[in-house]
Amino acid sequence: MDSSVHRGKPGHEGYLNEHVSALPENLREKAGYYTCMAGKWNLGIDLEHCPHQRGFDRSFALLAPTANHFAWDHGFSKQEDESRLPKLARMNVSALHVEDGRYVDNEELPTGFYSSDHYVDKLMEQLDARPKDKNFFAYLHFSASSPPLQAPQEDIEQYRGLYDDGPKALRERRLQALKKRGLIPPDTVPHGMDAPEIGRWGSLSVEQRAKSAREMETYAAMVSRVDYNVGRLLSWLKYRGLFDNTQIIFTSSSGPCGASPDKETQSGLQVQRYIARHYNNTFLNIGSKTSYTWYGARWAHSGSPFRLYQGFPTEGGTRVPMIYKPPASLKFKKQICHSFCTVQDIAPTLLHQAGIPVYGNDTDYIPEVGRSWLPFFQGMTPFPHPVDYAHGWELDGQGALRKGSWKIVCLNRPLGNEEWELFNLSEDPGEITDLSRRRPDKLEELVKEWIKYKDAVGVVGLTPQLRRTKGEMTDPSTWVKFETSRSVALREKQRRERPKSTTRGSHDSDDDDDFQDLDDDAVEMV
Repeated sequence: MDSSVHRGKPGHEGYLNEHVSALPENLREKAGYYTCMAGKWNLGIDLEHCPHQRGFDRSFALLAPTANHFAWDHGFSKQEDESRLPKLARMNVSALHVEDGRYVDNEELPTGFYSSDHYVDKLMEQLDARPKDKNFFAYLHFSASSPPLQAPQEDIEQYRGLYDDGPKALRERRLQALKKRGLIPPDTVPHGMDAPEIGRWGSLSVEQRAKSAREMETYAAMVSRVDYNVGRLLSWLKYRGLFDNTQIIFTSSSGPCGASPDKETQSGLQVQRYIARHYNNTFLNIGSKTSYTWYGARWAHSGSPFRLYQGFPTEGGTRVPMIYKPPASLKFKKQICHSFCTVQDIAPTLLHQAGIPVYGNDTDYIPEVGRSWLPFFQGMTPFPHPVDYAHGWELDGQGALRKGSWKIVCLNRPLGNEEWELFNLSEDPGEITDLSRRRPDKLEELVKEWIKYKDAVGVVGLTPQLRRTKGEMTDPSTWVKFETSRSVALREKQRRERPKSTTRGSHDSDDDDDFQDLDDDAVEMV
C-alpha cells in the first residue's frame, strides 16, 4: 500500500482474505457439494489466494481483472521497468491462468484459444468429472466483455454498420425498448451523458466515427459470443439430464466499462505511447489479438438511462440485469422483479437451500450480509428485502447507501462534488435531481446509516477525508498496489531460467523466498 491510512487495514489486502468464509468453502465443507469454477477470479494472484485454496475442487481461473482474450502477449522485456508502465499494462495485459493450484503456461492452451469458448469447455470438463452422488456448485465468470475489445472476426462482421449513427441514437433505441418491455417505467428520464473527455459524435471526423463504431461492433460480437457459449452450456446440461434440477443465476458484475485510459489526465499520454508501440489498432485490425481498444464513456452511457458506469456507486455502475432460472423443485410464476436485491444475497440464498444455517465464520469485523431470497420465492414475503433495509457501497474513495427508494451518493471530482447527494429512485432512477437541500432530514437519516455501514465493514474513509490527511493520496486510485499478472509472469520466467542447484542448503539466496515452490511445468508467460 502507498497509503498509510489503508496499510494493514482488514479488507484492503488486494486479495480475498482469510477472514471471509467463501461460498464454495461452506457448500463443500458443510453440505458435501462438489465445487468447480472457470473464468475470471480477480480475488488474489498468488497461489495461496487462488480458487483451489478457497473451496473449489476444480478450477481454471484468469487471475487478472482482464487480459488478452486470445492469450496473446506482445512479449515483455525483463529490463522494462514495471513502475514506468501504465497501470493498464501492469494489470490488464498478461493472460495469467491457474488450474487446480498450478500456473498455466500459455503454450499449453489450445490453438485458437478464445476466453469465452475455453472457459465453458473447462467448466463442462469439470462437471463431467464430478462425483455423480454429489450436488454441485459451478461458477462461470466470463472475462468478456471487458477490454481489450477482441472477438473472432466472423462474429464482428455480423454487426457491421449497426452503430454508425452513434451512441446517442443507440441510447434512444435502447431506452424505448426497455420501456416497451416493462424493464423501466414509461416516464423514465435518462441522466445526461457525462463524458467531457470524449468529443460528441458530430464533432468527430469520418475516420474517428468509423473506428469508434467498429469498436462497438467488436463489443457486440463479444457479447453475442458469451450468449452463444451460455447456450452451449445449457444445451450440455440438457443433454446430460441436469438442466431441470439445476438452478441458474446469470448476471453482470457491474455497469458498462466507460474508462478511456488514453484520455486520463495523469497517464493518458503514457498509455497512448504504450499502445502505439505494442499494438495495431488500425481499422481492419480492431478486434484481433494484436489490437487493444475500448469503447469509452459515451458508448457506456448508451446501455441504460442511469448515471455513469462501472467504477462509480451510482445506478449506472451498480444496477445490472439478472436472470434466475429455478430448479424443478421450486415453483413460482415467471415475472419481472423490480424490487431491490444485491449480489450479496446469492450466498445466503444458496446456503439456505443447502440447509446450512449459518453464513460466515467467527470474525470481529465482517458482518452477516445479504438476505436469502427463498422466502420471497416461496411467496412468504412480498419483497426480497424489508422496505427499511439499508445497503452501502464504497469504491475508490466514493460511497453510496440505499434505503428503500432513497439513496445518497458521494462522488469524486470532476463528475461529483465530493459531498453527499440525495435521490428518490422511485421518482428519479436517473439520479438527476439532488434533494439534499430539500430533505435534510432524509439526508441525515441515510448518512447515519452510512456511518453504521462504514464501521461494520471497515471503510477507511472517503476521498474528502483522505484529502485532508497529510502526505496521503491525491489520486484516489493510486493507493491500490498489489501484485499484478505481469509481475507474476516475469517472476515465473526468471525462476525457470535460473540454473538449478543440485543441493539446497542454509546458504540459499533470500531471493528464493520470492518464488512459489512449483514443479517444472510452472508458467512461462513471457
